[in-house]
Amino acid sequence: MVSTGKQWLMEWLEGLGRLTLLTREAIASLLTLKPSWRDVLYQIYFVGVKSQSVVLITGAFTGMVLGAQTYFQFHKVKMDTATLAVVSVSMCSELGPVLTGLMVAGRVGAAIAAEIGTMRVTEQIDALRTLATHPVDYLVVPRLIALHLALPLLTAESIAVGIGAGYLVGVYLLDIDPTYSWSNMLKYTNSSDVIIGMIKAVVFGGIVALVGCYKGMFCGEGAEGVGRATTEAVVYSSITILITNFFLTLSLGHILHTL
Repeated sequence: MVSTGKQWLMEWLEGLGRLTLLTREAIASLLTLKPSWRDVLYQIYFVGVKSQSVVLITGAFTGMVLGAQTYFQFHKVKMDTATLAVVSVSMCSELGPVLTGLMVAGRVGAAIAAEIGTMRVTEQIDALRTLATHPVDYLVVPRLIALHLALPLLTAESIAVGIGAGYLVGVYLLDIDPTYSWSNMLKYTNSSDVIIGMIKAVVFGGIVALVGCYKGMFCGEGAEGVGRATTEAVVYSSITILITNFFLTLSLGHILHTL
């Protein structure tokens, strides 16, 4: 039992080291502007445009549920018009970036791991090396740039749609006064909440891209290896997003609210 735990720890540390080296190579390639911008544009389309429906539906129904649940509790203490303020702050700083990151991790992270994993199994990555093409420059960096750019935009859409859906539910279904509700939202929603959400989105985009590319480039042999890598990419990126969100909330909240 002890040896099994030690072996698992060594494998985890080895994987963390490989991920760190992959991150270092990707950053070095970014600084030298080596990626193909045609590939970057395609990845932005794949990540951003094709993920809009999932993200918008998630944001809309999250805002609706949050608005309804907040109203049911605030109505007990006659604070109905503060409902939209809670929806706005929550969507901007927490629910918007986190849920968008999780949805994109489930859709895009799995696709990245499956695509690159298939290339590894069929030895296409080795063929790239024989053609003097660095796999990190060709495969990792375009996806990393695309997720860094697309995820904040998707998060902004999710936030806007979530607040709008919460407003519609509160005003037209729960009969909250629209003027005071909107006024309280503008009063209690600070620019720091939006900044925190956008910073989180950028970080989460990097997590999804790096974990998905790492799992694809170091997957096992055969179809079973590709399937396992796809599953692990979604699970690990989702867990990493949730853990990172906690530390980002503490650090960014302390920094921005003390300025």
